[in-house]
Amino acid sequence: MTSKFSSIIASEFNLKIDNVKAVVSLLNEGATVPFIARYRKDQTGGMEDINVFEVQKKLSVLNDLAKRKKHILSVISDQGKLEDLLKQKIEDCWDEKKLEDIYLPFKPKRKTKAETARQNGLEVFAKIIMKQDRDYKASASRFLKGDIKTISDAVEGAQFIIAEWMSENQAVRNRIRGLFQRKGELVSKIKKGKEREGEKYEQYFEYSQKATKVPSHRFLAIQRAQEESILSASIKIDKKEAIESIQSFFVKGNDASSKVVLEALNDAYKRLIKPSIENEIWKEIRAKSDDVAIQVFAKNLKQLLLVPPLGSKRVLAIDPGFKSGCKVVCLDEQGDLVHNENVFPHPPQKQFSESISKIESLVHTYKIESIAIGNGTAGRETEDLVKQMKFSHDVEVFMVNENGASIYSASSIGREEFPNHDVTVRGAVSIGRRLMDPLAELVKIDPKSIGVGQYQHDVDQTKLKVELDHIVESCVNQVGVNVNTASEYLLQYVAGVGKTLASNIVNVRKENGAFKNRIALKKVPRLGGKVFEQCAGFMRVKGDNPLDNTSVHPENYKDVSLIAKSLNKNLDDLINDDEIDESLIDEKVKISLGAFTLKDIITELSKKGFDPREKIQKFSFDQSLKSIEDVKEGMIISGLVTNLTNFGAFVDIGIKENGLVHISHIVDRYISSPMDVLNLNDNVKVKVVSVDVSKKRIALSIKEAI
Repeated sequence: MTSKFSSIIASEFNLKIDNVKAVVSLLNEGATVPFIARYRKDQTGGMEDINVFEVQKKLSVLNDLAKRKKHILSVISDQGKLEDLLKQKIEDCWDEKKLEDIYLPFKPKRKTKAETARQNGLEVFAKIIMKQDRDYKASASRFLKGDIKTISDAVEGAQFIIAEWMSENQAVRNRIRGLFQRKGELVSKIKKGKEREGEKYEQYFEYSQKATKVPSHRFLAIQRAQEESILSASIKIDKKEAIESIQSFFVKGNDASSKVVLEALNDAYKRLIKPSIENEIWKEIRAKSDDVAIQVFAKNLKQLLLVPPLGSKRVLAIDPGFKSGCKVVCLDEQGDLVHNENVFPHPPQKQFSESISKIESLVHTYKIESIAIGNGTAGRETEDLVKQMKFSHDVEVFMVNENGASIYSASSIGREEFPNHDVTVRGAVSIGRRLMDPLAELVKIDPKSIGVGQYQHDVDQTKLKVELDHIVESCVNQVGVNVNTASEYLLQYVAGVGKTLASNIVNVRKENGAFKNRIALKKVPRLGGKVFEQCAGFMRVKGDNPLDNTSVHPENYKDVSLIAKSLNKNLDDLINDDEIDESLIDEKVKISLGAFTLKDIITELSKKGFDPREKIQKFSFDQSLKSIEDVKEGMIISGLVTNLTNFGAFVDIGIKENGLVHISHIVDRYISSPMDVLNLNDNVKVKVVSVDVSKKRIALSIKEAI
């Protein structure tokens, strides 16, 4: 099957067949996507991580389809109906819809009207009527037995059988399927008495658009409203046109038999064909809408995970609040908690001076280098307070997106890390650590709770998890992991590791002290040769071999020594040399390594321990804006992009409510997605287009602010 699957995948994604074969072979051998994308480029033709992942997903689909075909063949064979031509047709089919159409006539059925009619002996009568070559009434009397008392009973039963035959006809299903795809209209209407409850769905109260053209976010909104019993929604086509398009398949004339067949066709369309195809098209549109929404979420998540880290510095983190006060924690360079307490600078307590004095004292006592303030309730007020303080040394102040911090604080991970502290302490620690290393902290939180994306709770959750797990894994391996400081929650995303081995690594580290080199990882229980191959290049060890702190894989260490020898340099001189002359390297080494691997090694040697994430940048909001009442139409202000969807970008302008820049207000040209020109955390100038204080909505424009 490898060759067949590779051919199908290469054709669908427009990839070279030999490269796909290499990826499929590596995946079947147990290789991971990050490992293949990073360390097997010469086999895959330099295929990117996303392409390897697409191959992996499609391979899974094809394997599932192969299992389905095996089941179908078995069922039909058990029925004694598996003819050679049918068997070949099934074996050659790799389209799920077509496969199910082929299987439909043989699929075991529940108790249907047609099945009851068959049990009453009416199948032969149905065939007589379908031929439409004689008066069916002349044959009807011999079928009057048991529950069939009259000719009308016999005709009705035969029509049920005929309707089922019609609904199982592949050509008919394809004709109606095509009509739905070309002309189907997605129509939604408000349910009686739900106007007030469904106010946020107002634009869909009387909505109609070509079904296959409905944007992802609109379809998912309609679907959510339908599930909440606010809207009714369906896909409509013209019934008369639909029936006329398939009438010639069955109706041969205008006699009595033909009229019975036409009646059966109307019944088949209304009761069997239309609901089945409409449901199929609905699922198809939903799947595409899910895919779009998931990709939007995945792109947002990737950007969020790769937000620049502050690094190993002593941090004071504040989880702001009014009545409950501000939880203050002090963290050391490793992110470990060294102190925590509450201050109450805001109403109703208003312990302004005492709070300033306490925070200034903590900054001095714990030699704090940076302050992290959560951007939720009372965040801006707390930032104003901190900026009035006077410290004995330079201290940087950062606002930190706290979405998901409360989820972490109440999670089993939070309780495990801080069993003797309450949720407020854990939340503040998460805010501080998120400043120090966003990636290391965010891996502890369910990505759906991080607060980016669109309709992530409405899409296929299994598909979403696969995509988001890949994004997290991709980011972790792109950055690399310090094996001596990483938590087990971060380690589990390293290629080939997983939860059990991550825990084993941490336990060995606790028992024996820091790993001195990568080879020492082989002493970790259950970390065998294959796992070591997959994970070693992504593990960083600051120890006795300088190559262990690079992304050069241990399998290439000997090659690096040969490169050093070719260049007449020792290993220490070679590392961090950004002027390596590739032409001087021995040709045998070049051939042995391959062009892609050689290029990656040379690039890596010039940037030992390099973190691909950019440096952290500070941002200040307009201090005159405290609430939505301060925002006025026509203002031009600065903001940060906090979320990107297909219909626009949400921008934090320094108050509780984010503003929305509709896609049409981003640039003066057509773009298919805001992500074409914007990234998460971009600093943008925006013009206030409109403000609706009652609905707490702010419309912004980037193009009008330029």
